[in-house]
Amino acid sequence: MLNPFFYYQAIMLALGQIWVNKTRSFLTTLAIIIGVVAVTIVIAGLDAMKTKILTDFEMFGANKMFIFPHWPDDAPRNKYSWTDIRLKRTELEALTEHCPSIRRLSPTTDFNAVIQNEDEIREGVQVVGIWPQWHDIERRQVLMGRPFVPSDEENAHQVCLVNEAAIEELELPVDPTGHTMLVDGRRFLVIGVVETLQAAIFGQGETSAEVFIPFSTAVKFKSPWFFFMITCQVVSPEAAEEAKAEARFVLRNIRKLEPDESDTFQIEAIDQYIEVFRNIATVITAVAGGVVGVALLVGGIGIMNIMLVSVSERTREIGLRKAVGATPAAVLLQFLLEAITLCLFGGFIGLAIGEAITFLCRRTLADYALDQMTIPLWAIVMACGFSAGVGIIFGMFPAIKAARLDPIEALRHE
Repeated sequence: MLNPFFYYQAIMLALGQIWVNKTRSFLTTLAIIIGVVAVTIVIAGLDAMKTKILTDFEMFGANKMFIFPHWPDDAPRNKYSWTDIRLKRTELEALTEHCPSIRRLSPTTDFNAVIQNEDEIREGVQVVGIWPQWHDIERRQVLMGRPFVPSDEENAHQVCLVNEAAIEELELPVDPTGHTMLVDGRRFLVIGVVETLQAAIFGQGETSAEVFIPFSTAVKFKSPWFFFMITCQVVSPEAAEEAKAEARFVLRNIRKLEPDESDTFQIEAIDQYIEVFRNIATVITAVAGGVVGVALLVGGIGIMNIMLVSVSERTREIGLRKAVGATPAAVLLQFLLEAITLCLFGGFIGLAIGEAITFLCRRTLADYALDQMTIPLWAIVMACGFSAGVGIIFGMFPAIKAARLDPIEALRHE
């Protein structure tokens, strides 16, 4: 059993060899440095983007579900008419009544309109038709004035809500409540201001003017090809699959679809998108890991090469150590520790460079969802582990060669 002083002496000897051959050691570990920098930066960037996007999803609503018309992919296009495909008010009522896993829902339809406020005219402003329940589903409350109430929907009142961006773009009063403006030539009364959702999905920070009107009022603007989708709030994210099954059963039953017929609608939940993103992030991480693995492989070959050179240069030293009683295990462990120390030296330099780049990214690329970019602890441990692993794997052959040297032949070596 080797005493702890031996390990200390071997590590210090390895550091001494690195210091004596600084340029050679740096070039030898360059591939490991690049590999560690690459893996830490990629992991830190992906982790920051994943955190940002999942936070946006959470703000967007992880318990939301969407239902919209859909022509079956496996059916002839002319088999179903638009009347068969489009969602209907009766289906809204059925979903509300027979889907206990859906807490609330709202049909939504949007179109672009010309908005006129006195002399200010804006084209292509998004107008969205909604039910009063929309506010709770989207978690976008009214900052000033009042939200829509059931009577607005039942009587198709020409009232509207605007967001904060619309106040600025349309040059409305700071408190536009009670102000009137024209939407495609029809006079609407502004009854409130809806908060702007700044955390738009995938970090899109900019927003534009939005005008919201009762759904029944929006129907009057639409053609016979009137299209709307349904936004639902599920009782909990865990109940998403159950809610989808309930909605699918209700819609297939109302549409009288046979068991062998495909759905003429599509149901998707936010958790699906979250899972897709997680899978994409995993694949990207795996690909990046493969690239880094190649860099570490190249670095390992360099380590093995330099350790073989070291064994050749220090053959007489090895013979002398064996002559005074050093065992083959001690010689093997000494060279193996030197290889590991060399790899860890490169790994620490790579981590330092990675931390510096991460800091710069946090300071300069905050607008690209990298303001929370940090190297996680597990990535640091993994980088150090990879470096040590490369040292063990590629340092083993030179260490074994050194351990097997015949002391007499080694002492004769010039």
